[in-house]
Amino acid sequence: MSDEGLDAQHAADKAMQQVAGALIAIVLSLCAVFIPVAFLGGITGSMFRQFAVTIVIAVVISGTVALTLTPALCAALLTESPEHVTHGRFFTWFNRFFARVRTGYVGGVGGVLARPRAFLAGFAVILALIVVLYRHVPTGFLPTEDKGFFVVAAQLPSGASLQRTRAVVQQIETILHKDPGIESTVALVGLDILTRANQPNSAVIFVEMKPWDERGKGEGADAVLQRINGSLYRMPGALAFGFNFPEIPGLGTTSGLELNLQARAGQSITEFNAQVNDFMRSLGKQPEVVGGSTSFRIDAPEIFLNVDRDAVKAHNVNLGTLYLTLQTMLSSLYVNDFNLYGRTYRVQAEGAPEFRRSPDDIGRLFVRSNDGQMIPVSALARPEFRTGPSVVSRFNGFTSALVTAQPSPGHSSGEMLASVEGLIDRDFASKGVGYAYSGQSFQEKAATGQGGMIFGLGVVLVFLVLAAQYESWSIPFAVLFGLPFGALGALVGVWMRGMPDDIYFQVALITVIGLAAKNAILIVEFATTLNAGGKSVIDAAREAARERFRPILMTSLAFIFGVSPLLLAGGAGAQSRHSLGTGVFFGMLIATSVGIFFIPLFFTVIQGLSHGRGRGSGVQSQPGSAKAAP
Repeated sequence: MSDEGLDAQHAADKAMQQVAGALIAIVLSLCAVFIPVAFLGGITGSMFRQFAVTIVIAVVISGTVALTLTPALCAALLTESPEHVTHGRFFTWFNRFFARVRTGYVGGVGGVLARPRAFLAGFAVILALIVVLYRHVPTGFLPTEDKGFFVVAAQLPSGASLQRTRAVVQQIETILHKDPGIESTVALVGLDILTRANQPNSAVIFVEMKPWDERGKGEGADAVLQRINGSLYRMPGALAFGFNFPEIPGLGTTSGLELNLQARAGQSITEFNAQVNDFMRSLGKQPEVVGGSTSFRIDAPEIFLNVDRDAVKAHNVNLGTLYLTLQTMLSSLYVNDFNLYGRTYRVQAEGAPEFRRSPDDIGRLFVRSNDGQMIPVSALARPEFRTGPSVVSRFNGFTSALVTAQPSPGHSSGEMLASVEGLIDRDFASKGVGYAYSGQSFQEKAATGQGGMIFGLGVVLVFLVLAAQYESWSIPFAVLFGLPFGALGALVGVWMRGMPDDIYFQVALITVIGLAAKNAILIVEFATTLNAGGKSVIDAAREAARERFRPILMTSLAFIFGVSPLLLAGGAGAQSRHSLGTGVFFGMLIATSVGIFFIPLFFTVIQGLSHGRGRGSGVQSQPGSAKAAP
């Protein structure tokens, strides 16, 4: 309206003729990126599916509105704006400032087009830098979140009484309540939270932290856990440590390492225990791992009843009867149920506590022989004191020991897993010790390598959609070559902030692919139209860059400012927001500030190659041509 003096209706109609193709290409590209990842399997597929469905529906609705309602509103609401109409100081200053910025941008594009070889070499350096950063940025699965609570597990020496465990729990609660970030605690004495076994020497304490708005600096979950664990490690008489639950409820026990060491060579319990102890000592020396612990022990005191089978046979006692007597008197035996006053009661037979307090009481029990005589157990068996495992676990059919740990500060969970695997393969695999992951660690290993596959799949699908849109195999490359700038920005962002390449960053990377393609499509679409209308490739690229600079800048800055609060988010889910926001923010920042200078260059080079001529030949399509060169 301002440049050509058209009224609102005709201006809206002409604008839609120019941008309708670009809008359709943008919507199709974003959908092509996100729809395939919605079909990935596993936990990662479920998480990607939530983002994919949300974004695809939003993009389709937004594209439909942009193609239908928006031009109608422009024709109805906009008024003619002759050049002599004043706009106020701020808008006048802004228009002048933006005009200078656009002039500088067009001049920069001209400089890039004048030295194609130098800038193509710079683009090759950018690609190499992306590869280096992709290998350098540590991998992860899910960032550890501040959930508002954490858990402390305590384990005393084997054979410790329940009363002794309660006393230790009271000491731990005293330490916990001294921390300013902790609100309250709830303790369960007698439960091993890691093995889900009831043991008198174990306890678990659920620690509730204060609300986020009541905490001061240094009172986040990670900081509190670091202080608490530092105090608990110095506590004598018990092993206690705090940890976070998994980020997804039900996905294992801890948010860190869940490793099941396996005795794959048929080792005895004693031999396997020595190997587990050697592994724990070596694990403590790994710089990527902190807080390693295992509940596998074979020093629990136990009474072994050595049955003399010859004596049993000599006294004419049935061996099954002997074992049934021992079970009934020392443990319990279910008899039956009966109904009384409308309720059902269970009958359990067991010995009275005063008759089974010491090992000598076992010998005072009697068993009936086949002759009807009552034979004392002391004549048939002899109790012996031994030590052994309180709980024997099996994983995938092998005797196993559960090992838990956390990544040390400055290291990701992916680095921790790589360090543990290297330790086992190097020092323990030859001794018959294998391993298998469970819980969150298993899901992280299953998702390893999906980031590169997802990025590659997104690029391929964007190419196919654009090839169908432009009916050309060459023009889409001008768009695809603009995508690495977004990937570079995303990788630089997480590298600068010390973040891992986790699932949320992969979602951000996919988003950046679609948004970077949007910038390139706006320029390439208009440049293709100008070139088909008779302008040379270079003039078309320069003019498209000038005309599309404002919409590119407006949409990109709106998105950048929109995700900027994610960089500083706090409270529940803050870490996932940081990972997602960092990737999108820095990816779009680089794609907008650097990538838009290279896109016109890619267009001229691709068009020049597709016409079989060099870049400086001023390739010009026939004025009547409506399609791009194949």
